[in-house]
Amino acid sequence: MRFMDYTKIFVETLVGFVALFGLTKLLGKSQITQITAFDFIAALVLGELVGNALYDDKAGIREILFAVALWGGLLYTTELITQKFKKTRAFLEGRPAIVINKGEIKKDVLKQVKLDMSQLLHLLRSKNVFSIRDVEFAVFETDGTISVLKNSRNQTPTRDDLHITSQPATLPYSIILDGEIVRDNLKEVNLTEEDVKKKLEQQNIKDYKQVMFAEWKEGEGLYVEPY
Repeated sequence: MRFMDYTKIFVETLVGFVALFGLTKLLGKSQITQITAFDFIAALVLGELVGNALYDDKAGIREILFAVALWGGLLYTTELITQKFKKTRAFLEGRPAIVINKGEIKKDVLKQVKLDMSQLLHLLRSKNVFSIRDVEFAVFETDGTISVLKNSRNQTPTRDDLHITSQPATLPYSIILDGEIVRDNLKEVNLTEEDVKKKLEQQNIKDYKQVMFAEWKEGEGLYVEPY
């Protein structure tokens, strides 16, 4: 590769970098901090356009700037549309979905947003919520995160505020997920499948396959959410 080729790649890469940096400043930080599915795809396409232009012998600086300007213009126009016409936001950006309402898991909503129980539990743990029974409301946001409002008994004031003797924290274990027993967790809590079946029968549930989610917590027993 000749020196001129290296120089050409250097100049085009620098121009592409500056153009993308300027585009990011123009669109605002929300494109990064609150990225939606549409924003994610848009970023991938933009990166692909610039990448192809950089290493295409037939594409020069003008082509790179044109690709960035065109795609940036489309994104900026989309942002303006969603700001001025509120009715388009649900279509272009999506809308938040309440997946837990007053302590009840909304199974139909989970299906709509393509979220299973394992993913829901993962999102809750990211908010330092390790038991569904501690949740009053949970909202699945358009950027793929979850917002949680704990029920009143788990909100402030804390035990320290009330001068109540604290108790050791216990970790809840998922015993049944989507109709299947999690056997590894059964071993952790020293339960057998027969023990689980008996506890389900006490709640008038004959088969664990009828259960979408079941959780065991020391001192509180088995929490069951049927289909």
